[in-house]
Amino acid sequence: MALKITDECINCDVCEPVCPNQAISMGPEFYVIDPNRCTECVGHFDTPQCALLCPVACIPKDPARAEDHETLMQKYLRLSAEKTA
Repeated sequence: MALKITDECINCDVCEPVCPNQAISMGPEFYVIDPNRCTECVGHFDTPQCALLCPVACIPKDPARAEDHETLMQKYLRLSAEKTA
């Protein structure tokens, strides 16, 4: 699953710089996660860094974006290939 940021976000700026896939950006009111770039840090870390560091625990898995580990790994590989191209 991709992660999502809920409206409980306090815009503390902790999540955006730790995302290895640049999936987090400022939305109209609070930070948002691009589900096409979110790999839950698969390929980079054992734990999603944004959720780990979030001081208000507002970054759950998005049930609307169910993805297994293999799918997340394929997304990571695709994003890695785009970086080198």
